[in-house]
Amino acid sequence: MPATKISLAPQEVQLPRYGYLPYKRALRWKSPTEDESLTPQVRVFVCQRAFIRFCAHAGSDLENEVGGWLVGKWRQDRHSGQQFIVIEAALPARHVRHGGAFLTFTHESQIALYREFQARFPNRELVGWYHTHPRMGIFLSEYDTWLHRNFFPEPYQVALVIEPYSSTGGFFIRQAEGNLDAHRYFGFYELNGGRLRSVVHWRNLIAELREVKSKRNLGE
Repeated sequence: MPATKISLAPQEVQLPRYGYLPYKRALRWKSPTEDESLTPQVRVFVCQRAFIRFCAHAGSDLENEVGGWLVGKWRQDRHSGQQFIVIEAALPARHVRHGGAFLTFTHESQIALYREFQARFPNRELVGWYHTHPRMGIFLSEYDTWLHRNFFPEPYQVALVIEPYSSTGGFFIRQAEGNLDAHRYFGFYELNGGRLRSVVHWRNLIAELREVKSKRNLGE
């Protein structure tokens, strides 16, 4: 990484805005590495257009790692107090240094991403980043973990890893105590407007159909 880096996190302590967990408009996709002993700091909701966008970028180069930023909203449910993020867009990174087993966001790539983020999404948050692991599986390497800790330090910021060859993917989310397990990833909630039609094609996630009775019971 360059010696001079752009701060991707807010300079002042921020609190999430209030909202409602949009379970009624979402389809839950569960990861095989999740269990009840894990307490993620945020729940992840992904708009279908964002999913299509970062999957398209992931498949654009099957020989080298690619990646970018995840943009959206950071909110806290009014009733349960549960924090969640809504990923609304993916910004592919250009001017990167990459190979079959590494990806470096150069100073030029960070500047370009930051300018695009400010121009297109002035009222949104940088909620995380994504990158691919061609033929390697879903995990965070030591370098990935270092990058996440130093460039995406906010509790609500997540790391998404996509393996384009096997059509798999998962989110790495900090736990309630702040820890990040580099080998246990989470699924997400696909925002599909309450329809059953899904665009998710990852083979490692399992659809979890359930009925939500009312907004006041959304906190589980």
